[in-house]
Amino acid sequence: MLSNKTTLTIRVSLILLVAIIILMCGLVSPAYAHKRSRPAQQELSTQERLEAEQRLWVLGYWAGPVDGKFDSDSCHALIAFQKVERRARTGKLTVAELNALRAATRPQPRFTGYPHVEIDLTRQVLFLIDETGEVARILPVSTGNGELYMDHGQIHRARTPTGTFKVLRKINGWRLSSLGLMYYPNYIFNGIAIHGSFSIPTRPASHGCIRVPLFAAKELSSLLPIGIEVLIYNSRGSA
Repeated sequence: MLSNKTTLTIRVSLILLVAIIILMCGLVSPAYAHKRSRPAQQELSTQERLEAEQRLWVLGYWAGPVDGKFDSDSCHALIAFQKVERRARTGKLTVAELNALRAATRPQPRFTGYPHVEIDLTRQVLFLIDETGEVARILPVSTGNGELYMDHGQIHRARTPTGTFKVLRKINGWRLSSLGLMYYPNYIFNGIAIHGSFSIPTRPASHGCIRVPLFAAKELSSLLPIGIEVLIYNSRGSA
């Protein structure tokens, strides 16, 4: 038989062994889990950012350079993607967003067969449709917020009208209106224009104009000849 002293020594050794095992499990498990399940907010690699930029262009979204930097222009494109796909409008490129880009297909226009512009007020996006009837470019927009405002002594409601319009006139460069600055405005109805702006929030925020990101405004204007049709509508589903 073992002596009491020996038995006690064995018990203490077993307790220490169990404690060490528990401690090691606590240290190893998170690292092991990290390898198996990548955190959604983890910073992406340059190669993954390159892939995201390429996917945005392939899907028709007007992004920035494909250089792996994922600049502010590409963030605008990502927001447009999130709006179209009815995802959270964060503008943040995460593992989840990259996976969504990988699985996505190019959006389809409401009307096909001829070049025109479609503006979806619900999703707050602009679709530029080419001669083949396919979506060529997609931009995020910010349209009328529905609030009251004062202009030239009169009260107006900040609404972007729905219906079928045409580009009636254009101005190159900046224009200072009574309601603020517009970059390369393309007028479609009275003072309502598609124009570049410094401020493109993810929600409606304008006095009625269709704001587009500043970086794309000049080239977009060159793609909108006088007379091109502009269709403005509300899509089904939640914004």
